[in-house]
Amino acid sequence: MYSIKNYKLILASASPRRQQLMKDAGFTFEIRLKDIEETYPRELALEKVPEYLSRVKAEAFRGELKPDEVLVTADTVVCIHDKILGKPADRADAIRMLQELSGNRHLVITGVSVTTRTEQHSFSALTNVFFKTLSIEEIEFYVDTYKPFDKAGAYGIQEWIGYIGIERIEGSFYNVMGLPVQKLYETLRKLQF
Repeated sequence: MYSIKNYKLILASASPRRQQLMKDAGFTFEIRLKDIEETYPRELALEKVPEYLSRVKAEAFRGELKPDEVLVTADTVVCIHDKILGKPADRADAIRMLQELSGNRHLVITGVSVTTRTEQHSFSALTNVFFKTLSIEEIEFYVDTYKPFDKAGAYGIQEWIGYIGIERIEGSFYNVMGLPVQKLYETLRKLQF
C-alpha cells in the first residue's frame, strides 16, 4: 500500500466508488464521515460548485485534524444545458435525467480538497462525456437493475449503461467515477516535499 510520508490519510466520503478507487490506487487510509448539507451560493458558476462543496466538507473537520493527518474531501456534479443534475429523487427522476443525457454531451466535474491542519489545496477535474441516444427500454432496464439513486446524473460509468451507452469521453475516466485519482496522487505527493 502507498502511504504519504509523515501523514496519515483520511478520506471523508461514504462513496463506495471513491473508497474503491483509493484502495485500487494503493492508498492506506481511514474513513471519517460527517453529515454535511451540500448547499452552495446560487450565483456561483457551475464549474466552481464541486470545489466549493469539497471545501465545505473539509471545513466540517476544522479543529479536529491532528498535525500528522491529511484529509481528502470531494464532490462530483454532472452538468448539462447549464444546470446541475444531482442524485435522482426516485425512479421517475432517474429516468428523466437519463433521457436528458441521451444523445448529448455532458460535463462531469469533481472538486477535491486536500487539507492539513495548516494548509489546503483544492482543484477540479473536468471530463466531457458523450452518450449515444438511449432507448426507453435501455434506460428503464438500467434504472430497474442498477438503481443508480446514489449517483449524480443517475448513472455510473463503470456499470452497464457506461459499457453500452457512452460513445467516448474527453478527460479522466476515474473523474467520472467520482475521484480524479491521478491529480489527487500528484497533490498528495507534493505534501511530502
